[in-house]
Amino acid sequence: MSREQSLGVWRLPTSLQSEPQSWRDGRCELLGNQTPFRKHLPRKVYASICIAVPRTTGKHLISSADVAEQAGIHKDTLLRWLRQGVVREPIRNRHGWRMFTADEAAAVVKIAKAEHPPTETGMILRDSVTAPATVERLKKVDWDFREAKTSYLTHGLHPYPAKFIPQIPNALIQELSDVGSTVGDIFCGSGTTLVEGMLLKRNVIGIDANPLACLISAAKTTRLQEGDKDSLWRLTERAFHLANEFASDGSPTLFPAAKFGSNASRPQDEAIDFWFEPFITEELAEILSWCRKLQTESARNLALASFSAIVVNVSRQDSDTRYVRREKNLHPGDGFKRFAQVLAENVSASEKFTELLEPNITCGIVHADLLTAPKVSPMDLVVCSPPYPNAFSYHLYHMTRMVWLGMDQPEFKKREIGSHRKFSSKGKNGATIETFQNEMNSIFGWLKKSIRQGGHACFVVGNSIIRGQAHDNADVLRKAAVAAGFSEVATLSRNLKDTAKTFNPKIGKIKTEKIVIFQNTSVSYL
Repeated sequence: MSREQSLGVWRLPTSLQSEPQSWRDGRCELLGNQTPFRKHLPRKVYASICIAVPRTTGKHLISSADVAEQAGIHKDTLLRWLRQGVVREPIRNRHGWRMFTADEAAAVVKIAKAEHPPTETGMILRDSVTAPATVERLKKVDWDFREAKTSYLTHGLHPYPAKFIPQIPNALIQELSDVGSTVGDIFCGSGTTLVEGMLLKRNVIGIDANPLACLISAAKTTRLQEGDKDSLWRLTERAFHLANEFASDGSPTLFPAAKFGSNASRPQDEAIDFWFEPFITEELAEILSWCRKLQTESARNLALASFSAIVVNVSRQDSDTRYVRREKNLHPGDGFKRFAQVLAENVSASEKFTELLEPNITCGIVHADLLTAPKVSPMDLVVCSPPYPNAFSYHLYHMTRMVWLGMDQPEFKKREIGSHRKFSSKGKNGATIETFQNEMNSIFGWLKKSIRQGGHACFVVGNSIIRGQAHDNADVLRKAAVAAGFSEVATLSRNLKDTAKTFNPKIGKIKTEKIVIFQNTSVSYL
């Protein structure tokens, strides 16, 4: 019993105290000398009873939460509109809470139900009053994020070179979109933007010409279904069992260890014999057959992505960023063991991710070449990091994974934008900076129709060195954006960690990146 209860003090219930729209401060009457309370109270102690009295002002005021509910929008959206000046600031009560009149609430409902409400027209930077404040907030962000953890939840599910850190799309999504809006990444890669968008209660769309990128993005954004966890754990246990049964460190023994053989099919490609030990090929073929037999798409995607994650590690390929052959001192059972470890970690990460998601948030993955102008749902915001010309060849470094998964690697090779192989070619068909400019011109022309009027496109990009000459890729993007009818909102800079790997030392080490923000409008308020 609390001290107040022992003294017989009565207070207004908390639930009534927190209802400012229908109750006002109560009147407190001293009842210590009145019956029937007197006999229950200690001598010379008074009880205070707070009686809630309805408002008598004649004006019915409504809380922000109730206004948002009436308008059918999330409360965060209403708060954003207030900051932007889209909705007029109402009065505040003595607790500092916003209180709307009936007319003000009706105005919010009208805005929300308009043919093109602010969430669909990107009114965040549409006028000279709100634009400077938004740009200033963006400029104050420490975009280096040097101490930030980058592999939380499903972000560490699969290795992927040159992916940007999740803190970048997270900050841009929060500042430039509303809860419930649609965020896209048109070079989705490993799905970083998509994961952050879903965690921030946005619907997301990912597009990539790389089929492996689409698989990884689908796995990282998947919601585990009922029964998925059990079926995936059974795969983990089976892999651990076989790893122990056929493990060998290569030391000579009196009785030769049994060799594992799989009846499962495997790719008929010369790359298999060149890049993989025979015993690893048997183990990978068996694991792949398990993954493909899983009943749900969500479980299959997670298992196949886990399979893909170990392929380079158990091959003779040096690493994800070095396409050279070397021996790795692998032993029988290593394929099973590493798959079991990775799958167990990924199931745990996916389970945590699933628990954080709102049930109504959607994710769409589109395997398409942007130069073919794929049809997608309208987007409110795009956050992406396009390939830097001459920096990397994803078709090459992901080749063994794509061969195992039955993906059309030669077709992706032809369609890959920015490929080092194309830009390093000295023949007449070798790509140049003009090649990249033309590709960006085409993509921004498509973006003009795919991003809602007033929406934003954010590009994280570094410079390139092509045939010994440095090129500012941000400038390439500006030319393409302006030509398509976009305006530049801001250009921000960030420093990369000194420990960041250089994919090809011959083309120079990238030390900085730019975050270029465009708006789908021809009017600039910079």
